[in-house]
Parts: sequence; structure tokens; C-alpha cells
Amino acid sequence: MNIYETELAYRAEEPLPWEKLEGRRILLSGASGMIGKCIIDILMRHNATTEKPIRILALSRNEEKARERFSAYWDDPSFTYLSCDVNVPLPECGKVDYMIHAASNTHPMQYAGDPIGTITANVLGTKNLLDYGACHGAERFCFCSSVEIYGENRGDVEKFDEPYMGYIDCNTLRAGYPESKRVGETLCNAYRQAKGLSFTVARLSRVYGPTMLSGDSKAIAQFIRKAARGEDIVLKSEGNQKFSYTFVTDAAAGVLYTMLSGKDGEAYNVADGLSDITLRELAGHLADIAGTKVIFELPGENERRGYSTATKAMLHAGKMEKLGWEARVHMAEGLASVVEACRETENET
Repeated sequence: MNIYETELAYRAEEPLPWEKLEGRRILLSGASGMIGKCIIDILMRHNATTEKPIRILALSRNEEKARERFSAYWDDPSFTYLSCDVNVPLPECGKVDYMIHAASNTHPMQYAGDPIGTITANVLGTKNLLDYGACHGAERFCFCSSVEIYGENRGDVEKFDEPYMGYIDCNTLRAGYPESKRVGETLCNAYRQAKGLSFTVARLSRVYGPTMLSGDSKAIAQFIRKAARGEDIVLKSEGNQKFSYTFVTDAAAGVLYTMLSGKDGEAYNVADGLSDITLRELAGHLADIAGTKVIFELPGENERRGYSTATKAMLHAGKMEKLGWEARVHMAEGLASVVEACRETENET
């Protein structure tokens, strides 16, 4: 059994208040994404252990991709799929008890190639889902936010805690992602005040894992694909940027902890404190796995416009850990497992 499968089994039996979900209905936007897929894998694993299965309503735009991602569950009575764009009001799909909004453009080429869609998914999409939750009596709404809402580290802290706010130059194309995530969080607060809708926010560090999509243009995703193919790792900067990373099963569990055990109206950082690393170190580690080397290359103009300008963006997860969550898969083990999973996928194709 690989690490991903082992961790799914562990996370499905976490000491969470599962009774809040058992026999209830949960709506998940961005279901086919890296984190959405993993959350559903955990919930479906848990369903195998209970007589009152969680009923899952999975939302995404591309049904063909969803059928491939969820082929194991497609005919399961506890799993329902709905193809829709969250940028327009949701169609009527019945009562939902819990909601997780994980639909978002999440990597540089999307930020540069679809800047409007990047903003609208985090603003209009959040509003449309909040409207649905408020009108259908949802008990809790969980918004998947990002380390990027903190902006540039002002040089006064080593790691960001939840009250910290750094600098974002809003008059740039790249600002569309962090600024719209900030607005999404603010919308959640507005609906709590005006509509009485309970919410929590999971502020995720950079996430990686075997559920990442083939078109993911984040640096770590590109490095992993290169390593899986036995190619040199291409670094498009000096690599001095230092970030927090989290393996996808730990990140997905963090979202569930935030939703089920978090305090109403609060935000929680989700990050593995033992997986803080510079891009140069990350590239070198993957080159070692692949038996290749790191080479330096200037990015193309369109790609560069989607890059984060942050040079030091690490999260302090102490507040999250007080809920009982802990990261279990650290960088060396996680990277090796994802490279192997990518190799197996490429061999199958």
C-alpha cells in the first residue's frame, strides 16, 4: 500500500466529530481539484466504516474529468456529481448541511491566462455558494483560502500567524489571486453577520501530492513531473524563496478539522512545520531522487506574470494543531511517494 492509500485509511478514522457528518449531506466545490479529490477520497473511506454514510454532492465544471477522477464512486449511492460553474448561481440541488468551497484557479499559468476567472471564482463563486448555504440552512461553510492572503513578509516575522498581514501591490495582474481570496474571507464574515451563516477558513500552505492535475504549473508540480521522467530539474529563479509545504492528505484533513472542530468565524493556518524549504533545496532534493541535476532557465513572459513575488512565506500552524490536527507526511517521504506515483501514471499511459 502506498503512502497516499495508507494516509487515506488513517485520516478516515481520525478522532474527528464524524457524527456531525454521518447521515448528512456535504457539498464540495472544486471537487476534481487536488485537494477536493483527496477530501472526497477520505470521506468515502470513512463511509466504509459507518452505517450512516456521508452523502457527498461533488461540484466541478468538467464532467468528463470528474468521471475519470471519481470512477470508483460514480455509481455509489452516497456520491452525487453536479456539473456547474460556481460563477453563476447554483441550480437547485436540495438541502446541504455542510459546504466546502475549494473551487479556485490555483497555479501561475491560470493566474496569467485567466485573470478574470481567477478573481470571480474567489468572489462571485464564494458569494453564490454562500447564498445557497444561507438559503438552505447549512450548518457550516468552510472556505479554502491560501497562504497568499498574507502578502509579502515585511521582514518582522519568521512565520505568518493568523492575524498577520503583509503587503500586496493590488495594481498588478498577479494580485488577482491573493486579493480575491481576501475578499472571499470578508464575504464569509459578511454572511455570518447578515445571514447567521457559520463559517471557518482554512488557510492552506503550498500543497502537493499524487492528486495534483497534469496541467498544474506551480514550481513544485513542474519539478515533480521532471523528476518522474528522469529529466533535469529546471529552476526559473535563484531559488532563494522559502515556503511552507503540506502533503495533500494532511491538507485535506486540515480542511476537515477546520470545518468540524474550528471555532465559528475563525481562520486556521494549515501547514507542515517540518516541510519549510527553499525552492533551490526543493529542486535539489528532487534532482537527487531522479539522479539528475538542477539547471537554471529564465521563465517566459506569460509564465513570469503569474509568479508570486513572495520571497519568504511560511505559516505557523499552532492554532490548527490545538484542534488536534498534525502533519504526518513530511517533505522527503512525500516527494519520493509523489514522484513514484507520477512514474506509475506515465507508465500506464
